[in-house]
Amino acid sequence: MNSTPKGLALSHFHAGYPKRPVISDLNVPKLPRGKITVLLGPNGSGKSSLLRAIAGLGNAKGNVYLDDVNLMQLPFSQRAEKVVYLPQSLPAGVHLHVLESIIVAQRASGGLSQREDKDAVMTLLRQLGIEHLALNYLDQLSGGQKQLVGLAQSLIRQPSLLLLDEPLSALDLNYQFHVMDLVRRETQRRNIVTVVVVHDINIALRHGDHVLMLQNGQLIADGEPAEVITAESLARVYGVRGRIERCSQGIPQVIIDGLVTEPLQ
Repeated sequence: MNSTPKGLALSHFHAGYPKRPVISDLNVPKLPRGKITVLLGPNGSGKSSLLRAIAGLGNAKGNVYLDDVNLMQLPFSQRAEKVVYLPQSLPAGVHLHVLESIIVAQRASGGLSQREDKDAVMTLLRQLGIEHLALNYLDQLSGGQKQLVGLAQSLIRQPSLLLLDEPLSALDLNYQFHVMDLVRRETQRRNIVTVVVVHDINIALRHGDHVLMLQNGQLIADGEPAEVITAESLARVYGVRGRIERCSQGIPQVIIDGLVTEPLQ
């Protein structure tokens, strides 16, 4: 008998505020482990609210299944053992070295010995290219450096579900590629479910295995990137005239020609 595939699934999921729903009756098919799902949509479509609600940080009802466990039925402490959510920016006013902050995150998830903790953190900092910042205080870092530290804090906790809210927004082009390559490698190596919010559609085409496209809190489309990101969906969801062409590596990319000037039929 075939076993049920492992992954993340949502059914009849609602999130938002008591008098202002943001996500309404959302149903998401199972997103498999070892894959990156990219969450796309215009501003205000509910992307960040959805991630926060899945992590247990917002008002929500419905079902969120990770493998065969309904996260909505778990106490927050147990949910946090499985799910790590990285917001767009780290909390201010934390007076710790980079190294200390990541070790704290590791120990919050069970931790290793002090020596093993430090070795694991330094390895991760090297992979992210910020080993030289280990003894810098968090409040001395640039926005992009803080995002990299936040990613290190998230990965060191070894989650089953990794939720990243615009982790590339303060990074230059080189680091965007570097970080997404690392996220893909760690997602595959650890066999976890990773959901990433980005605004750059070409990031989704290049690095995503699956795409969910939201509009006004509703799931407009889901599937492989090239199936979801089309000239029609760009016009309908973003209001732009775009075309899909392939770069020298054969990867699809979006070229925007302008705004949609006539109402869609």
